[in-house]
Amino acid sequence: MDLETRISLVTRNAVEIVTEEELRRLLETNDKPTAYVGYEPSGEIHLGHMMTVQKLMDLQKAGFRVIVLLADVHAYLNEKGDFDEIARIAEYNKKAFIALGLDESKAKFVLGSEYQLSRNYVLDVLKMARITTLNRARRSMDEVSRRKVDPMVSQMIYPIMQALDIAHLGVDLAVGGMDQRKIHMLARENLPRLGYKAPVCLHTPILVGLDGQKMSSSKGNYISVRDSAEDVERKIIKAYCPKGQVEDNPILQIVQYYIFPRFGKVVVEREEKFGGDVEYESFDQLASDYKSGNLHPLDLKKAVAKYLNKILENVREKLKGGD
Repeated sequence: MDLETRISLVTRNAVEIVTEEELRRLLETNDKPTAYVGYEPSGEIHLGHMMTVQKLMDLQKAGFRVIVLLADVHAYLNEKGDFDEIARIAEYNKKAFIALGLDESKAKFVLGSEYQLSRNYVLDVLKMARITTLNRARRSMDEVSRRKVDPMVSQMIYPIMQALDIAHLGVDLAVGGMDQRKIHMLARENLPRLGYKAPVCLHTPILVGLDGQKMSSSKGNYISVRDSAEDVERKIIKAYCPKGQVEDNPILQIVQYYIFPRFGKVVVEREEKFGGDVEYESFDQLASDYKSGNLHPLDLKKAVAKYLNKILENVREKLKGGD
């Protein structure tokens, strides 16, 4: 695969690369760079997780070795349960990510507790704490903390550890949603002060929930990988999808970030009296038709439910019988 094709795969559907020049240099000089994403094992795997899993699949195709950090210590620090509960969910997370299409032969799954309790790591946490202000640590946690008002001290340690994960895992490219940006910038600034290299950072979009609000497990405004085909169809049909609105439209986000990368095209089935079936070979083409009113929300929703269920069918089968 040539360099420009690799760069196109890496940057597809990314909001930001910090920096693009560093990414190009990395790919020019390293045939097998390493990328990672860290996940707190907690709750259901849903479309938000699928966003970064899809990006990891792009990176694997582009020649990256992928590390998936199942951040059990981070989950504990962020009040996501006890270690036994977190360990059980971490195993389910791993199965779900593989079922979604991540190539297990090109991915390494690591529990944070496998290395984060070592002497060298803990010493680095203390060193990083000495050069990180309390305000900077707190700002870094704004988007990912469970307790934003009156946070615990453990949540100030969290971003310091996440920055150090990049160094201790030997990561070239750190991947995360835009809610991870402040932590990644902390890593880029402070890791070199401890003698480590600054990572290239790739940020994916933050999805809108099915109700048009911020996606949240407490609101239930998401699709889980374990939702039945009937539940997926019901949730999609009920979802917020204003006629002609492209921005902040959760149904169009599913089309852009999941369906086109997987299938390359979308066929919307319609009765002849409504114009008959129509095939789209790019998201821009589909979005343009939707904005102009040539594509009705209900027709779009029915197509999205069908394609999303194709993606999740294999996941449900592999996860059948519980986690």
